[in-house]
Amino acid sequence: MTEPLPWWPSRFLRALTAIGILLPAPGQGRVVSLAAGAGRVDAEVHDGRPYQVRIGLTAFGKADWAAITHALAAKASATVLLLSGELPRDVEQIFKAVRLPLFPSSAREVSLDCTCPAAEVPCGHLNAVFSALAARVGDDPFTILALRGRDRETLLEELKNRLISAGPLDPDDRSPALTEVMDAYFDSGPAPGLNGAAPLHGPRTPSDALLNQAPPFAITAGGDEVVELLRPVYRALAGDLDL
Repeated sequence: MTEPLPWWPSRFLRALTAIGILLPAPGQGRVVSLAAGAGRVDAEVHDGRPYQVRIGLTAFGKADWAAITHALAAKASATVLLLSGELPRDVEQIFKAVRLPLFPSSAREVSLDCTCPAAEVPCGHLNAVFSALAARVGDDPFTILALRGRDRETLLEELKNRLISAGPLDPDDRSPALTEVMDAYFDSGPAPGLNGAAPLHGPRTPSDALLNQAPPFAITAGGDEVVELLRPVYRALAGDLDL
């Protein structure tokens, strides 16, 4: 029984199948070399003689990757996983948020070429390379990002630089840097109102404010709106009036 593929290669192959790139045909020959980089995969397949196989995939430009990196840096959970060397699954959703597909969404994004004389595309040699590429993605999911134009090292370096150079939200903010307050970062001090600490006062909110947000009731009581009948009760519970 064939073991199920891990999530990343499975998702990669599903995306290719959905746009009609992969056909239900077995791979043919033995892949002896495979190099994946920005926008292309180059491989050599031996099948009685060597054949050169090339798979092209649209790579994103500098401006696109700036938007992607900005979106990644804005999501703390993704940033933590990326910097620890793990590609989180929700990266695909982050790409979609900036209107860029992580996986190919159209056959026009992919080009296929093999030096064998077979008429069908993809031929068995291309399918063999796709299988080998899926295995590469299983070992290193960052291969997908590399095909789109950013290898792991470059992406993580850009991500670190963006985080380091991020300024305060308020240009007048004089808050100390995190590195200066780490010794007291988790020391919250006395709770408001306890052990002599000053109580914490919030804004004054009318006791019946919640009723102003209640949707209209379909029934009335003695011709009066239910909300208006409840209003004196809310005020009395807050001590705003005497019943």
